Parts: sequence; structure tokens; C-alpha cells
Amino acid sequence: MTLLGNTTIIVVSWLDPHLQKPMYFFLRNLSFLDLCYTTSVGPQMLVNFRGTHKSISWAGCVAQLYISLSLGCTECLLLAIMAYDRYAAICQPLRYMAIMSHRLCLQLAATAWLCGFGNSTLQTIRTLRLPRCGRNQIDNLFCEVPALLKLACVDTSANEAELLAGAMIYLLVPLGFILITYGYIGAAVLKIRSVKGRLKAFNTCASHLAVVLIFYGTGISMYLQPPSTYSQQRGKIVALFYTMVAPMLNPLIYTLRNKEVHRALQRALRRNMTAQGV
Repeated sequence: MTLLGNTTIIVVSWLDPHLQKPMYFFLRNLSFLDLCYTTSVGPQMLVNFRGTHKSISWAGCVAQLYISLSLGCTECLLLAIMAYDRYAAICQPLRYMAIMSHRLCLQLAATAWLCGFGNSTLQTIRTLRLPRCGRNQIDNLFCEVPALLKLACVDTSANEAELLAGAMIYLLVPLGFILITYGYIGAAVLKIRSVKGRLKAFNTCASHLAVVLIFYGTGISMYLQPPSTYSQQRGKIVALFYTMVAPMLNPLIYTLRNKEVHRALQRALRRNMTAQGV
């Protein structure tokens, strides 16, 4: 479901000329990110679910830790950028294309990706340098920072403080920006006299808000707490949700509420049927 949904959004929004807008540029980035997120942890997780010997190589654990943390941080920033895009489209409609120029979109997306991978590099190095004193059993579905800090046989308070600071920067700051942005958007929508215009603006933002609630809700519940108080069973459920469930739901949320995507899918299906001579 995740592979099919996100790949469909990427292909349709890339090929359809009606979807060559900043909104769909960032949506392609989000779909590509979700594809990478799920495939970075999903295959090994499914292998361990099926087998009796549940293990992962050291290199595989390092790769999971680095890639999943990088993509998680990138998504935090990307969702905030998408909120700014919606603000420009609704609050500054006449200047929208001038504000969200192709160059600015590329710069914003590149900044999100670079910051995400940069923060992950620091966190990963700091986490992996901790001595484990022979402890090599991770009570989690995949390798991530809170679970690996539990294996350390030294005081991890400095690492916990650094992790908490990073979580505040990458979770609370973007979330606060999103909420402020949607405050301005809500005020602008209330000024629209047409009921049809209000509904269109609401539908455009509702999908993004739903994704924000799912992603930030689970991320905050996982990372805005000291790993020393980290509940393994609760952590597994939350981790499963934001690594597997959320990337599967994102394409459904965006396509079910977006008429432009509906029409693009219909055009793609008609072209395919015409090409096959149906």
C-alpha cells in the first residue's frame, strides 16, 4: 500500500501538466521521503516478524538509525515548508507564483534534506560512540536513538539532553510555525465571501493538517521524553505507527480530499486505456 500509493502520487504529479505547482513539488518530496522511510526499516522488520531468529547486522543497524532519523528530521521541516506554501497560496493568491518561485522551492526542499541528514549525522555518531559493555539485544522493532541509549552502560544524561534539544528544534519549532501559519490562513479563509471558495481553501489545508497531526503527534510522544523513562512496549507501537502506518495513510489522505489529483488520475487512466486501444 505504501509503495503503490506514494509511487502513484510521484508519477502522476510529475507527468500531469496541471499539477506542476509548488504544492505538488513538495508533495512529491513527501511521497519520496515516505518511500525511503518505509523501505529503510520495513524489509528487515518483516523478516524478523516472520522468523524465529530476530537479528540485524551491526552495519544494518547503523544504516537504519542514520537513514530513519535523517528522514524523520527532514519530514519535520518539509511539513513546515508545505504549511508556508499553503499560506502563500491562500493569503497571497495574486503573488503566489512569484513568492513560491521554482528556485525558492528547490532551495527550501534542499535545506530540509540537508538539515535532516546533518542533524542525523551528529546524533548517530554520538549514539554509536557510547559503550554497550556487551549488550546487543534491542527491545524494539528497529534501531533508533532511544532504544540504543538504553543499551549504554554509562551515564547517558548528556545524550538525552542533546536528543531532547534536537527534538524541540525539529518537532516543537516547526509545529509552532505551522500552528501560527494556520492561524493566518484561518483568518484569511473567514474573509472569503464565497462558500465554495471557503470549502476549496479548507479542503486544500485539511489534508496537510491531518498529516501534521499524525506525524507530529507520534513523533512528540516518542522523542519529547527522557529515554530513561522510555516505555518499550509503548515505544514499539508509536514507532510502528510513524514508520509504517503514517507513510501508508499519507497518499490516501491527500488523494481522497484532492480533486485535482482525482482528475489527474482519471486523465492518466484514460491515456493508458487509449494507448491500449480500449
